[in-house]
Amino acid sequence: MCGRFTLTVGIEALRKRFGFDQPEFDLRPRYNLAPTQDAPVVLADGAKRTLALYRWGLIPSWAKDAKIGNQTINARSETAAEKASFRTPFAKRRCLVLADGFYEWKEVAPHVKWPMRIVLKSREPFAFAGLWDEWRSPEGKAVRSFTILTTEAPESTRELHDRVPVILNRGYEPVWLDPKSDRRTLENVLIPPPDDALEFFPVSPMVNSPKSDVPECITPAEIVPPKPAEPKPRRKAKPDSPDQPSLF
Repeated sequence: MCGRFTLTVGIEALRKRFGFDQPEFDLRPRYNLAPTQDAPVVLADGAKRTLALYRWGLIPSWAKDAKIGNQTINARSETAAEKASFRTPFAKRRCLVLADGFYEWKEVAPHVKWPMRIVLKSREPFAFAGLWDEWRSPEGKAVRSFTILTTEAPESTRELHDRVPVILNRGYEPVWLDPKSDRRTLENVLIPPPDDALEFFPVSPMVNSPKSDVPECITPAEIVPPKPAEPKPRRKAKPDSPDQPSLF
């Protein structure tokens, strides 16, 4: 599962790492990317790579309503090639979703969850395996959107969730983008990260709100579970009423 992620690395470092051309737009740091927001993806056209901003939450080309994208922020890597929403994108429209961390929530007290930021131990940026599609609104506007593939979580993060986004091995990124890669080859690169590759730490609960997108979102924080509610004072029992005299 991946419901929020971050990309705080500068554009030049990303260009050096992923080899895309200089984009025609400014790329600002993102500390709390949320579904329906635009996020950077890398596309390949032969040997050329480009960076684009696509909406998170894949809207299939055949969809009648964009709201379906709220349910398609993730796709299970084990079945994506067979599902109606993802079958064509899996075969023809793959991308790299750039990130340097993502969030998951850990239960720290009964019914209380705390945000954790998961990163590579090396702190390097990485690429999620993504699928994209183009949908046209009733007004004719083209909307390009993407989903993030997920896989089984490694042992190191399983206490948070049993699924993680697919973080592509650097050597597998060209394979994922290659339009000639067949289904078996593609499925073989959609594997969990090594057990020792990831680590996580608590961050501020401000991450809970998608409106929060500031550096403080990724700053390590101390977990402060809410104090147990104090018991309400017991009401004093009413004194017994005196016996009423009989009317008969």
